[in-house]
Amino acid sequence: MRFNFSRLQKFVLVLLCFGLLHGSLAQAATVIKMATLVPDGSVWDQILKDMGASWQEDTDGEVSLRVYAGGIAGDEPDVVRKMRIGQIHAAALTVTGLTVIDDGFSVFEIPMLFDSYGELFHVLETLRPEFEKRLADKGYILLNWGQGGWVHFFSKEPISGVEDLRKQKLFVWAGDDSAVQLWRQNGFQPVPLAATDILTGLQTGMIQALPTTPLAALSLQWFRQTPYMQGLGLAPLVGATVMSERAWKRLSPEAQKAIKASARKAEKELWEQIPQQDARAVKEMSERGLTVVEVPEDVAAAWRKEAETFINFQRQRMTAKDLLDRVRKERDAFRARSAAQ
Repeated sequence: MRFNFSRLQKFVLVLLCFGLLHGSLAQAATVIKMATLVPDGSVWDQILKDMGASWQEDTDGEVSLRVYAGGIAGDEPDVVRKMRIGQIHAAALTVTGLTVIDDGFSVFEIPMLFDSYGELFHVLETLRPEFEKRLADKGYILLNWGQGGWVHFFSKEPISGVEDLRKQKLFVWAGDDSAVQLWRQNGFQPVPLAATDILTGLQTGMIQALPTTPLAALSLQWFRQTPYMQGLGLAPLVGATVMSERAWKRLSPEAQKAIKASARKAEKELWEQIPQQDARAVKEMSERGLTVVEVPEDVAAAWRKEAETFINFQRQRMTAKDLLDRVRKERDAFRARSAAQ
């Protein structure tokens, strides 16, 4: 049997085939590539992957998440650059990476600005619209807040007082020039390195101390090179999951809504799980030889005085001075309400 198609029939057939092809492509999943420094298999990594599974399920397969964990996509400044050019679509960043996007996030780098998770949670929630706007102005969408636990100094030699720290070569994130200058101007010995080079730096003696969380020190085995942990908490390790606006706009409004809901659920899981995991990490490392250096109250007071110096230095350098002032105002309001209860 022979089929004789007219030109019109052929044109209609081409349009139909193109429509079928276009429909097939529209149904294909949009793959979001997400980079992070969190170790593969860690609690953070698992929460991210569970979030990705929810994205796929809640969007009926429209969106899938591919997580590049453990720094394989580069250090955080590298990841931010890759998001800008579209190689990476999203990232779970610490405050260092967030500060590369907008220096207002440097408020969370200040030592001892917060005394508790309650203070931190209150500030993050109250000022969420402000931080969302700051990210949006730079072309990013805030999906959720993250946190890595409470930062302590881990070191090769015991650190109790401020002068003990000044004697040791201290890791500071490469690319964060303001932090390097801040430490140096206050008499410390900062050594800028990529986070992916910390273990090598400890093994070779390039650095002798680093501020990190117990869970990170255990997960990445840094504690084996730094057998002393100062008992005095330095600051919470603040982070966030962000997506480039370019990638975000590729998603349907329904998918965007589902992704944000899933991201907020993951945020809640982080707030609940990480403090507990931090405490377990200290216990486990202590059983493996870690010594927790307790800090007497008079020495702790000297640390808090030093921290106030850092706050004043940071405020002078920040372009977002009003943001730091609002953070402190909200923190103080939370403290006042807590004291009155």
